[in-house]
Amino acid sequence: MLSAFLIICTLSNCKDPSVGQGALPPTPAYVFGWANIADSSTAVLNTAFWNAGSRYYNTDNRGDTQFQYWPQAHALDVLVDAYQRTSDARYVALMNDWFVGVNRANGNTFLNEYYDDMAWNALAMLRAYDATKDQKWLDATLRVWDDIKTGWNTSQGGGIAWRKGQRDYKNTPSNGPSAILAIRLYQRLKRPDDLAWANRIYDWLKRTLVDEQTGLVYDGINRTGNGQIDLNWKFTYCQGVWIGAGLELYRQTGNAVYLNDALKTANNALSDPGLTTGGLMRDEGEGDGGLFKGILVRYLTLLALEPDAPQTTRSRYVSYLKFNAETLWRNGTTRPALLFGPNWNARVGNRTELKTQLSGAMLMEAMALLKSRNAL
Repeated sequence: MLSAFLIICTLSNCKDPSVGQGALPPTPAYVFGWANIADSSTAVLNTAFWNAGSRYYNTDNRGDTQFQYWPQAHALDVLVDAYQRTSDARYVALMNDWFVGVNRANGNTFLNEYYDDMAWNALAMLRAYDATKDQKWLDATLRVWDDIKTGWNTSQGGGIAWRKGQRDYKNTPSNGPSAILAIRLYQRLKRPDDLAWANRIYDWLKRTLVDEQTGLVYDGINRTGNGQIDLNWKFTYCQGVWIGAGLELYRQTGNAVYLNDALKTANNALSDPGLTTGGLMRDEGEGDGGLFKGILVRYLTLLALEPDAPQTTRSRYVSYLKFNAETLWRNGTTRPALLFGPNWNARVGNRTELKTQLSGAMLMEAMALLKSRNAL
């Protein structure tokens, strides 16, 4: 059954009717079937990138089998998205294969040199636990979380280090996802220590790397050992994880400060020309940058669905996401392979990287979620 699922998406089996028509100008008659589009884009991820022998996702769609740890987490997130949307057991089979293959390729452990990468992975595994109630996901999440906490130290006033070999460099990618993870663990297990960790990380991040006036979230401090913030590094994923942390703390505590923090950063992300150009999330290049936009998509979508946020603001977020998705699908998708590149308004060639493909796949799953919640 699994092998049948892993058939490359072609013109004959992709569900979206626009596949193969080329990047045509939008027409009033075109109807975006977001569930079908999400089916198609996730199918490509699982055919063109999935390495069935090693049970992890390849670096690109051309068979580069080099193992990269951190994008595996976001691929697992997409599998969880698809499973929650469809209840299709084939996604659970892939998730279970992922659990074996990624652990093995990472040296028979989910622990890693990089604290940020472990945080992404733990977040995805906790979502897999939520979706399946399979205890192995929670056990693995807790083992990783215990290791992440060893990254905290007093250099730069606190915070979790970026990596074990550079403990005085602190950044948003390590601390934002860790705060979200801590809150979500508290919500599920009611361990007071997890909530204390969430507050500790959030407070450090807010006073260190968040611009009080605009809500812009900087990437890191002391990267080169000079104690300075990288003021010129503006990345979409830093905004995304801060939005996610504020939203989760608001839902747990009811304190409006957290929700307002998230809204301020989201509003800035939509208007800051360093993050959004012409209504589109900016091209952040290939490599790690290719994955950044998908992370903002994930947490902005959750904020757009938060009923306590102002309706007009939520509608603006939905319109922003919708414009990005429609542009990517009509102008930025290489057909018939359904490949996504870093520029959502331009097609990539016949090769693309897993990381950039993941950002697009997350966007299409987000649109299907918004549609299912009658938010479009």
